[in-house]
Amino acid sequence: MVFANVGTLGTVAGKRDELVALLIRRSDALSHVGCLLYEVGINDHEPDTVYVVELWTSADAHRASLALPEVQASIARARPLLTGDFGGFEFDVVGSPLRDL
Repeated sequence: MVFANVGTLGTVAGKRDELVALLIRRSDALSHVGCLLYEVGINDHEPDTVYVVELWTSADAHRASLALPEVQASIARARPLLTGDFGGFEFDVVGSPLRDL
């Protein structure tokens, strides 16, 4: 079953674009562990927030990605850009009008 992780990341004032640049760096490793979609977005009405939408082959695949050295290095680089204000939710996808499951 497809697993979705949707979240917001609060950034230090003026560091949003730096975090976005880090998050959108190409990573073939993510697809190899089961990432189906990883989209990063912004909203100028909330200039210190980054939005992330992820789809994974499973919750286990998502957890496994967090152990990858490449992901650990990205987290370490991102930490100084973050305020610690995180939001979001996770769910198991049960269907879509765009594709068969």
